Amino acid sequence: MAKQSDSPEMIKQALSQLALGPAMLSADAFASPLLAWYDDHGRSLPWRKKWPDLTEPYDVFLSELMLQQTVVATVIPYFQRFKELWPTVHDLASCEEEDLLKQWAGLGYYARARNLRKAALAISAEHNGIFPQDEARLLALPGIGPYTAAAIRAFAFDQPAIVLDGNVERVMARFAGLITALPELKIQLRTIYPQLAPKNRHSDFAQAIMDLGARICISGMPRCESCPLVQSCRFAHHKEAAYVPVKVKKQPKPKREGLIFVATKGDYAVMVRRPDKGLLGGMMGFPTIGWGSASEAASAAKFAPPFAANWQEVEGKVRHIFTHFELNLTIYHAHMDTSDISGDAHQFQFVLPEEVGLASVFAKVWHAVTNAR
Repeated sequence: MAKQSDSPEMIKQALSQLALGPAMLSADAFASPLLAWYDDHGRSLPWRKKWPDLTEPYDVFLSELMLQQTVVATVIPYFQRFKELWPTVHDLASCEEEDLLKQWAGLGYYARARNLRKAALAISAEHNGIFPQDEARLLALPGIGPYTAAAIRAFAFDQPAIVLDGNVERVMARFAGLITALPELKIQLRTIYPQLAPKNRHSDFAQAIMDLGARICISGMPRCESCPLVQSCRFAHHKEAAYVPVKVKKQPKPKREGLIFVATKGDYAVMVRRPDKGLLGGMMGFPTIGWGSASEAASAAKFAPPFAANWQEVEGKVRHIFTHFELNLTIYHAHMDTSDISGDAHQFQFVLPEEVGLASVFAKVWHAVTNAR
């Protein structure tokens, strides 16, 4: 049996030796039992409706941008709060970016929030608040790529769009007995997807696969005994299913060291707005050194506070994982007796951190400081 530590080539070789038999690539074998299972076991989500009802395009748009790189359980309260604050795409288009970023805090990947607002502005102004239904016009909107465009077309307009996320790829690859490694697998699945899809209920189809992948055909060992597709699935009851889809080995994230400075006066802290472009762009944050880019990392060892104060190192470091690197932050804290700040004072502000919508990394730092005070 293959091992997780094996290379993708070794895993593919081991999988190719299995006698899986021919795949039944038909909607009767796949979509029919899947949709029957979905009718009884599909998740109830605040942005989802089941056929023949269709989800509002705005709800699909909002939830899908939130769900990028973020799990469903985390997104639910954010989605609900956004719908209360900005119930329509016109409302979202008219909001202030600062308010949007504040409400987005904790979801990460803040470029998504900016693109959310930019797309809302375009839909409101150029399309009179009506979401386009064709792929080309959807792809022209900021932040909407092929997956999100397909999700809007399928979930909101019941079009036969090919919606491929991690769950869909895993379920279909196992069902069809595919040992092609990602990302090449995606190309193969675009051919297989229409063969497995039903003639109607396109809005339910991909969501049903997603739910099956989240609950039954999970990453690692699937729960084949509970799967509606077990009779036709090529990898049913095979231990090797845990290695499908075959994935390219991830390189370890590079590590960066940085310094962060938290000056407090009572419940207030000194913060600065980060540049619009770059990591956590436009967000309020504590002054930092050495981790905004790889070229800045060399300066991290140099203790260079942003302004004069009685800085004291806080015991322990804060570790945070970004998309492309792992960050370890050394925290310095200072109690301020005055609101006068030397240096470039115009860029610093005394604010209540809880009220500005802290990004996750700054929330960790603030938690560490408040516990140490």
